[in-house]
Amino acid sequence: MSIMLMKLRDKRGATAIEYGLLAGLIAVAIIAGASLAGGNLNSLFNAIGNRIPTTIAP
Repeated sequence: MSIMLMKLRDKRGATAIEYGLLAGLIAVAIIAGASLAGGNLNSLFNAIGNRIPTTIAP
């Protein structure tokens, strides 16, 4: 019974799980931000590209 209580009181694995959850949350935030900004950047580059005159290479 004392071995079981020692295992229940051991907190070493909890910290690793918390860091893993935090890293996952940060990754989701980065992916969501990149997805939202991706459309705006695409529109910006298209607008810039449309303003540049096209030339025919010799």
